[in-house]
Formats: sequence, structure tokens, C-alpha cells
Amino acid sequence: MEGLRGLTADDPHWIGDYRLLSRLGSGGMGRVYLARSEGGRTVAVKLVRNDLAAEEEFRDRFRAEVAAARRVGGHWTAPVLDADTEADVPWVATGYIAGPTLSQVVGSAAEAYGRPGTYGPLPEYSLRRLAYGLACALLDIHGVGLVHRDLKPSNVLLTIDGPRVIDFGIARALDAVGEQTQTRYGTVVGSPSFMSPEQVQGHRVGPASDVFCVGSVLAYAATGRMPFGSVASGVHAVMFRIAQDAPDIAEAPEGMRELLAECLSKDPEARPSPEELTSRLGPVTGGGSASPWLPAELIASLGRHAVRLLDTDTPPGGHPPTSRRGPDGSTGETDTALLSGQEAAAREASVPPPVAPARRRWLPFLAVAVAAAAATAVVVPLLAGADDGESASDITARYVGTWSGQVLRDGTPTGGQRRFVISRGKVGEVVANSTSLGLTYECRSDAKLVAVKADDGRPALRLDTKVVRSIPKDRCSALGEHTLEPGAADTLKWAAAGRTAVLHRAGKAAETIPAAYLGSWQRPNPDGYGTQRITIKRAPVGSTALTTVVEGRGGRCTAHADLYSAEGKLTVGPSVVDTPAPGCRPSSTSVFRLNGDGSLRREFLGAEKEPRTYTRGE
Repeated sequence: MEGLRGLTADDPHWIGDYRLLSRLGSGGMGRVYLARSEGGRTVAVKLVRNDLAAEEEFRDRFRAEVAAARRVGGHWTAPVLDADTEADVPWVATGYIAGPTLSQVVGSAAEAYGRPGTYGPLPEYSLRRLAYGLACALLDIHGVGLVHRDLKPSNVLLTIDGPRVIDFGIARALDAVGEQTQTRYGTVVGSPSFMSPEQVQGHRVGPASDVFCVGSVLAYAATGRMPFGSVASGVHAVMFRIAQDAPDIAEAPEGMRELLAECLSKDPEARPSPEELTSRLGPVTGGGSASPWLPAELIASLGRHAVRLLDTDTPPGGHPPTSRRGPDGSTGETDTALLSGQEAAAREASVPPPVAPARRRWLPFLAVAVAAAAATAVVVPLLAGADDGESASDITARYVGTWSGQVLRDGTPTGGQRRFVISRGKVGEVVANSTSLGLTYECRSDAKLVAVKADDGRPALRLDTKVVRSIPKDRCSALGEHTLEPGAADTLKWAAAGRTAVLHRAGKAAETIPAAYLGSWQRPNPDGYGTQRITIKRAPVGSTALTTVVEGRGGRCTAHADLYSAEGKLTVGPSVVDTPAPGCRPSSTSVFRLNGDGSLRREFLGAEKEPRTYTRGE
């Protein structure tokens, strides 16, 4: 494997209490280094350029941005771990994430500079979960008053349990430097092919700008091409197209085009907010074999290289210098480590050369792999031969997987169902996604692990949930603390707010729609005028699997519904009307079964409609 670039005579060997191992790259703010703390934690340290450090206004802004970035958290981003904004040359340390960048996976952005991709465009179910993760990252970033302003494929890392956004917020400190300084040093806040119209036109940039950039990143992930063209055709031409032309999204999956078009609206007010995006997309399920969000070959690549990361010596004796070293720290031997997506991101932060260098083979994917004294932050470990990372998790294999069961309230069936998708994790982390399916509603929540024991000391997971999607809107609310404890015969006993359920482990059949259901089905309207058509497509649980189009005297209604389960029958949640029109009403939770004659029967659990039979459409 190819190593990172070693330290040169111009590089320090200590920054603060962090021993530098290798240089990761350079960007508009300065240099980025791979480093290790005294306790063995691996971090990325950014050292500000000397000229920027001399700008007092920049330093003030940098100080404020670092303080805000500390509050963002690390579930969807790289957490800020340490910083010294008062040093002669300010620096900041963030969690090191060892995963490939989106540009490395998809490929075309990297190919222009000799870095071929390894997979190509992502499938729709991966795109939806990527979109959800990016929207959640924006919620965290915007929630503390930051705007990313440089969302691009090389700033999105792909890990076993979801995407991670890096280089957020702090780049905004460049705004504080005068226009003359920015021009003199060629500083560009944003990457031309992934800027928003506000950025290229020099207007005020707000949170909606990040949503446009998310749209560009998703379009790239869906098609393998930049939606407004590559800088190879000229930076000014790309910027003109961003400001004036429609994006190139024709080859994106049909189910993603509407969302992409809305995110890429020229009018910031017309773009959906991150809250709207998370509501429409639903929660991303946890990583691991229970519910992988990436194609199987990408997951396999992450696992194969899990133990190859950071085979680098620690300082002799394992101790930093006696005093905190600044950027002029002492000399020492040069170390190297393995290439990862975070290094590639740092390299791509610089403006690439106009002529592509000789092609080199891109390194295989890397997941987090560490010894006990060298644990990296953020990414769930995948330790080969170590019980699949269980030693690094507070949740045992007994709980991991997908679980579903019928809900009772005070011992009486409610007609509702409850599903949990549980992955490994630590106390304080989001470790599960929960879906509550009623006759007329569907609630989705992310669940944070509070404890692994009940009040009486018995083994149990105690979870605190946060609603992330409600159908209908504003229907759902959190139930307080949930408990999950082992039951008989590989079951879990769930309880929350007087509700209980025996949850059974869901098999693969519950998540895969049989081929016999797929395709278009239709029936005439009861008045003989117009038709009702439904289309069923294969989609992961929690994603849109059913589209309904009704054309009649009152006009045209379209709606969609998400798959809840495919085990023995198809269960879909209540529908969401896409194009409101007079007479359009959402339907309740539905169950589909195949009849002996090949027709399709639909039963509405809300009992407001009679069962319907559909035949194969043309």
C-alpha cells in the first residue's frame, strides 16, 4: 500500500500535545497532518497559514468558529477535539475518519486528476441514505450557527454506518480576511463545480446554500457526473451554468429526481430545509450486517481493510514533550501511515493542476482499525477476528439486528406494530432506529443508548428516542424512555409509556419484496371514469416502495408509501399525497396479498375503504 507523505524540514513534529505522523495535505487555511495524542487517539490537525494567523480579524473569527464547531457533535461530522486559537500559529484537531471519500467511490471527479473511482454511481437506496445523512449533518452544523459552504464529494466520507461530513464551518473564518488578501493568495471559499448560485454571484450565503451543494453532491453520486459540468471545461463556464442552467440529472434514479431538482433550485427560498429533507427521507438505519446502506462489494471492501490502518510507531516512551509544543516543535524521525479518504480529502482541498498527473492506482477502502490504545473517533470499528467489533461496543450481539412485533397497550392489542433496527454502539450514541406503524400513522425515531441495565440491574437496553419523521405531519411524539430486554426463544421484550410488544428477529424475507409483486397494477374507478394505478418497486424497508396514481373526474392524484415489511405479505405505511388536488386524501396503512388468479388484493387497515383488487397493468 502507498504511504502518506512524510514530514519535511518545513513541518513541525509536535503541535500542542499531538505528535505529527505524516502530512495529509494542504488547503485554503493551511496544512493538515495525521497525528496521535498521548493516549493513542488518532486525529487530523489543521495548522493555519502564517499569513492568516497575522490577520487579527481572521483570528477573532477563527476563535468564534472553533467554539461553535465544538458544539456540533460527531455523529454525522468529524468532531472538534482540541484547539489553540491563541498560539502564534492557531491550530485545531478533529477526529480522524478512515473511510473513502465519495469522489473516490464514484470516480469521475477523481479520474480527471489520475485517481480513478472504484465503484461508480450509487444505487437509489444508498442515495436516499446518503441524502438523509447529509441532511442530518446540516441540522447539526446549522444548529450552532455555522454554514459549511464547501460541501463536495471529497468532503464526504463513507463509513460502515453512514456518511460523515468533514471540513465544516471553520472554513467560514476566511470571510474575515479582506478581499485583497483573498485575491492575493487565490483563496476561494467553495469548489467551483459544487458552489451554489449565491456563491458564484457573490451574494450573501446562508444555510440554503448548503442545501444546493447537497443537491449537487447527490446528483454526482447518482450519475457519476457533476450536474453543472467539470472545471475542465472552464471555471467561468461552470459558474455560469450554476447560475443560469438546469442541472444534468436525467440519468439519476427516477425516485430521486424530484428531490434533486428541488435542492438545486436557483431560488434559495424554494429549496427544502434540512428538516424537510430528513422528514421526507426517513432515518438511516445503523451500520453492520443487519441493514447495510452501501452495496455489498463496498461493505466487503471496508471490512477487508479494517485492520490495516495506522501501523505507525508511537513516540519513544509514549510521552509528548514536557511543554506544549507549538508549530516550531523539535525535530524527530519521519513516520508514515496508510492512505485514507481523509487524506484524499485534504489533497483535493487544494486547486488541482490543469494537467492531470500520471494515473496511479487508488488504494482500497479503509475502515477504522486500531489497537486498544489507538482508537479512532466516529467510525464503528470493524476488527477482524475480534467478534466483529463487539469489544468496542456496549451492545452485545444478542440485540443487534432487525426486530418487529405487534403492540399492546395495557395488555390489549392496538393494531399497531413496532420495529427496531439495532446496531452496535456506545452509551450516548445513536444505536437504533425505531418505526411505530399505526392504522393511520407512521412515526420514525432515532434512539440514543442511555444504559445497558434496567433499574433493578437486569440486562436491558434503555433508549431515549427523538422523532425524525411523522406521517401525518406533527402526529408523532416521543414516548419517553424505551426498554428492550432479552425474551424467550430469541425475542426481545419492549416497553414504553404503557405499551409493550414481543419483538421477533426479522428474517431476510421481511426486507425483500418478492418479484411477483413488482410492476404496475390497475383497476377502474368505481364510477367507471378513469383508473387507479399502483406501481410496486423493490426498495429497502423504510423506503418508498409504492406509488399510487388516481385519475378521475376530480383530476389527478399521486401518492407514495414506504415499505414496512415484506414477510408473507406486503405491509406499507400510510400514504403521503405528492400532488394535492380536490378530492385527494391519503390512505391508511395497507396490506397487499397475491390472489390465486394472479391478481393483487389491497386491504386498508384503517377500515375507511373496502378491499380492492388490481390486475396487471399494461
